[in-house]
Amino acid sequence: MRTPDESPDLRGVMDAVGPRLRTLRTGRGVTLAQLSEATGISPSTLSRLESGQRRPTLELLLLLARAHQLPLDELVNAPTTGDPRIHPRPISRHGQTILPLTRRPGGIQAFKHLIPPGAPTGSPTLQTHEGYEWLYVLSGRLRLILGDQDVTLTPGEVAEFDTHIPHWFGNAGAEPVEILSLFGPQGERAHVRTRPNTR
Repeated sequence: MRTPDESPDLRGVMDAVGPRLRTLRTGRGVTLAQLSEATGISPSTLSRLESGQRRPTLELLLLLARAHQLPLDELVNAPTTGDPRIHPRPISRHGQTILPLTRRPGGIQAFKHLIPPGAPTGSPTLQTHEGYEWLYVLSGRLRLILGDQDVTLTPGEVAEFDTHIPHWFGNAGAEPVEILSLFGPQGERAHVRTRPNTR
């Protein structure tokens, strides 16, 4: 519930916490039950937090920040004042470094992935989750397994797919791979606009 003395900026941050918590959880492939086990917060409370039906308390946010291994201000995506630049904080996951390029919790999220040779290690483990993903290879060779397809993407190539389809991607060569990814956690798709051909 909003209080009368909340500023519009504060309301905006608080209203965006729920979608951001859902994005963080689903982006890691974690279920409500698994997050509940890690935090001690009931699945129903987590669900209400993510849907915006419950306002988060500091105690709940601290538990969630610890579970997601994020500073509290990054967990709630608190805006910095007076500086429009984004200062990405690298995330290490499955042997790769991920740089968030957006800080708006709702809608399409942008990331840069740096994947060293041989990462991720072990046999490919395909995963599924909510969302829609778009990948663009900047450098190196990216192996993408999507359902029964196994393809290698090279610089300048793009792939997009519904993340309900079992998928996995990793480095397919001896050089590091750099990719840009756009991820729509609720299935949003990136739309590319081009100028009409006037010839």
